[in-house]
Amino acid sequence: MLRAHETEIAADAAPGGCYGNAMATKQHLYLVDGSAYIFRAYHRLPPLTDPEGTPVGAVYGYTTMLWKLADDLHKADGPTHLAVVLDKASTSFRNEIYSEYKANRPEPPEDLVPQFPLIRDATRAFSLPCIEEPDVEADDIIASYARAATRQGWDVTIVSSDKDLMQLVGKCAEPDDGVEGGCIDMLDTMKNQRIDVPEVEEKFGVAPELVGDVLALMGDSVDNIPGIYGVGPKTATKLIQEHGDLEGALAAAPAMKKSKLKERLIEGADMARLSRVLVTLKEDCPLPVALDDLKLDAIPPGPLAAFLDRHGFTSLRKRLDTGTGSPARTTELSPAKQETEAAAPAEGASRQPLPDMPPCDHGAYECVTSLEALDRWIERAFAARLVAFDTETSALDAMRADLVGVSLALGPNDACYIPLGHGGTDMFAEKPEQIDREKALERLKPLLESDTVLKVGQNAKYDLNVLARHGIAVAPVDDTMIVSFCLDAGRDENLRGHGMDELAERHLGHSCIPFKDVCGTGKKAISFAEVALDRATCYAAEDAEVTWRLHRVLKPRLSDEGGTRIYERVDRPLIPVVASMERHGIRVDREKLAGLSAQFAEEIGALEAEIHGLAGESFTIGSPKQLGEILFDRMGHKGGRKGKSGQYSTDQSVLEDLAAQGVAMAGKVLDWRQLSKLRSTYTEALQAAINPDTGRVHTSYSLVGAQTGRLSSTDPNLQNIPIRTEIGRQIRDCFVSEAGNVLLAADYSQIELRLAAHMADVPELKDAFAAGEDIHARTATEMFGVVDRDTRARAKTINFAILYGISRWGLAGRLGVEPDEAQAMIDRYFERFPGIQRYIVATLEKVRGCGYSETLFGRKTWFPRINSKRQAERQGSERAAINAPIQGTSADIIKRAMVRMGPALEDAGLRHVRMLLQVHDELVFELPENDVAAAGPVIERVMAEAALPSVRIDVPMGIEIGSGTSWGAAH
Repeated sequence: MLRAHETEIAADAAPGGCYGNAMATKQHLYLVDGSAYIFRAYHRLPPLTDPEGTPVGAVYGYTTMLWKLADDLHKADGPTHLAVVLDKASTSFRNEIYSEYKANRPEPPEDLVPQFPLIRDATRAFSLPCIEEPDVEADDIIASYARAATRQGWDVTIVSSDKDLMQLVGKCAEPDDGVEGGCIDMLDTMKNQRIDVPEVEEKFGVAPELVGDVLALMGDSVDNIPGIYGVGPKTATKLIQEHGDLEGALAAAPAMKKSKLKERLIEGADMARLSRVLVTLKEDCPLPVALDDLKLDAIPPGPLAAFLDRHGFTSLRKRLDTGTGSPARTTELSPAKQETEAAAPAEGASRQPLPDMPPCDHGAYECVTSLEALDRWIERAFAARLVAFDTETSALDAMRADLVGVSLALGPNDACYIPLGHGGTDMFAEKPEQIDREKALERLKPLLESDTVLKVGQNAKYDLNVLARHGIAVAPVDDTMIVSFCLDAGRDENLRGHGMDELAERHLGHSCIPFKDVCGTGKKAISFAEVALDRATCYAAEDAEVTWRLHRVLKPRLSDEGGTRIYERVDRPLIPVVASMERHGIRVDREKLAGLSAQFAEEIGALEAEIHGLAGESFTIGSPKQLGEILFDRMGHKGGRKGKSGQYSTDQSVLEDLAAQGVAMAGKVLDWRQLSKLRSTYTEALQAAINPDTGRVHTSYSLVGAQTGRLSSTDPNLQNIPIRTEIGRQIRDCFVSEAGNVLLAADYSQIELRLAAHMADVPELKDAFAAGEDIHARTATEMFGVVDRDTRARAKTINFAILYGISRWGLAGRLGVEPDEAQAMIDRYFERFPGIQRYIVATLEKVRGCGYSETLFGRKTWFPRINSKRQAERQGSERAAINAPIQGTSADIIKRAMVRMGPALEDAGLRHVRMLLQVHDELVFELPENDVAAAGPVIERVMAEAALPSVRIDVPMGIEIGSGTSWGAAH
């Protein structure tokens, strides 16, 4: 078995049959850049080991990606011929020309080295040619095969996103002896994008045949191609555009105006010419396998099955046996079996202990103030394949903050800070020496966007949004905050959150530099841009280094403790999705908000007058002390109870009890509180929250805000708008679409009850949901034998209350009955639905035994007080533990729907549909009005099937969809 549960990659494909397209009339060769697949697989999947303890994470990912590619191509205009090309050695003829070529590349990661021969085995298990030659680079082999094939009239697609290979795009062979020449394009499978001449021109600003000239000028720090120092991609492109080619640019240099660029072109001409030779692909290498021998046939199942068995790839083997889909879809196991496989380590497998790390040394950090130093760090980061990063900004709001600097870390005490916006706010203030922001970001962009380098952040969503505003789409990303949440949600009551300072104290025994020590507090506080560079470097570089250390400590625990499934399948893929939603925001009608706020103020004033009239005197309604004295001392109402402070409690439950007794003033105070809160929280705060640049409100979602995995939102909080009240609808009416668009709201209907029916295995409820019955009416029939307005309302209260582990006294309070009568209703409910009681008992037994509950997707929620001797603490934990698996599974499902929504809409040609909000069980979209009819079914399907294939729910997921020009109208 694998050490961690095999990672799910969303796709629908069917193995078996032929790879190629039997209907093809023209030969079409696909050449797969295998090296790119290897490193993508290594960084995108967790560490796995096979039954013998050999690392196989990259092998598994490579196998899955290769199988998915073959399936996708088979369903499209599949190839007739295909080969995988790999690098066999680290040297080539280029090293003879330039001894420093690729000299700075380090050895591959230690746990990747033993996987290289297994990856070759995987390729051959598919009966695919695996081509590699000593002293010849894979790019040259690909170029040689591509040109040979086009000369025979074949079309060629190179499966890669390597910029060097883009020199080949569009090359077509001339017709020869009546044979029409073939052409070359590329396929980036990670972005599902074809790369042809227009795409190359968009990326480089020049035609493919001039890409080599651009590369020769800008150089390549990864391959140690020198280029011309100080010439970046934009400058290189501009020079080629203006002067035609490399020689034209070099020839024009002496006549240029005096500048650093002129000097660099003249001084670096020889290096540029050398670089042009180094980047030129060799197109005449001998072909070790004849073109015709690359023909695709059916998959022989024997070798592939043996390979999958040998390395414990059980879900892929099952797919091969059943033929029900590609290995891009995981095994559909029962929840119990999934849990066992996720948690059980491979027999005999072991993880090497983490090395001791030295204490943080702030004196070891580097402040990077030159492009030369920055290039050195970027080069090292590419070589390391993993870099921790952080941004320093001028504000907490990612949509309004200015980027002040970026920090990077590659290991213990190996970190730097790159200041980009330091200096006083006064235009005459002296600014320290630092790199021009645009030039630095131009250098950093390829690193931060590279698929071959894993970027590690702490609360990375913030940094993604800051950098996205500067045109940088950071990926792939690991987030130590979310890793911690997936491992330890609720585990340690001393760990209140998952912020860096708390995690550093807990896991590293390190106290981070407090922000206040750097920027001060109160009136004397300064922005980070005004901090001196030496102090800024210590603070910022420490953030990146601590993030690197936390990742080193926390990430291996995912596979050891069964957290890989929830992190890789649910939470990690959600990071860029939520970041995009935050950036897009939603429009609110300021005038309507202001009008509603004025209306609320008028109603609040009227309620104050009524309350004062009922009290017989004026007092501060918002003061619990004064309100308690009025209600219980002066008006003499019963039920007052004082706390330790000697002050009467006037919380909501107390006021609701008084209102139920007929105390009019208590009901008025409740109305006053609600209106006051809604006015301050929404109608006033939303106006202040409108971004002046976008005209929209950008809420901030927390992926670690609720222990059960639910998203929470702040600034503004959109989760607490009343759902079914008129006031709530009025507030939702203020959320509007842009002209020509509408808002579409898609809501899971009674999802927690549906999950309860499945998880507790309640046949009566399953049947009711399957038949589309009114579930509360069905419960009323089972409970009371008759359905009317009163019994249905009671049944609805009981349905939800039971799932929250409510007590007899709690239910009595909600229904307005005596505790004995409430207990009789609970007993009757369990008698009619015994599965619910069995679920509650089993859940509590498990949590008492192991300390945590689990969702169907493996999300753990810890309850350290479940066995407390204090009754109140113990019962509170028990109530939460009963509901956590259900509410958590609900949260997991909607998160999976959010992750899959963008690709599904794009596949359907609905690229203008934007997901804006997630509130409880609801998703809100903005889209052109003409797209509503097409988008509705896609959104409904994605939401309904979100649990699949990992979990199959026995009841249908009901989805309610509505649309309108406002959020309120969409309900």
